[in-house]
Amino acid sequence: MFQTITTTKRTFICVDALDECVPEHRMVILESLGQIAQESKDTRVFITGRSHVRSDVERKLDGAVTFVLIEPKGDGIIKYLLQKLGNDTTPEMMSSTLEADILEGIPQLSSETYVETSARINPCKTTLG
Repeated sequence: MFQTITTTKRTFICVDALDECVPEHRMVILESLGQIAQESKDTRVFITGRSHVRSDVERKLDGAVTFVLIEPKGDGIIKYLLQKLGNDTTPEMMSSTLEADILEGIPQLSSETYVETSARINPCKTTLG
C-alpha cells in the first residue's frame, strides 16, 4: 500500500515510539521504510524513539538519517503529571509514595527521548534535513 502511494505523491511517513516495537517487528518496519525511501524520491520518514534503537535505524536506513535530540524539560513533565494527577477521579487510591514515584520516575524515563528525521535514501547517501 505504501509503495503505491509513495510512488505517485509526495509522502510523509511518521512512526512514533519505534522503541516500543518488538525488535523483530522493528527490523521489518525499518527494512520496509528503507525500501520505500529508496524507490520514492518524494518520501520523507519521521521516526521517534529512545536512543537504544538508533543503531538499528542507522543500519537499516543505510546512514541516510539526521538525528535530532529532544530533551523534555523536567519541570514541564512534572507540571503535566500534576495536572493529570489532579484530575484523577479516584484520588483516594493514590498513596503519597506512589505519587512521589510517578513524579520522580516518569521524568527520568522521558529524558532519553529523541527524534529522527530521515531524508530519502539515494546512492550518494545525501542527508537532507
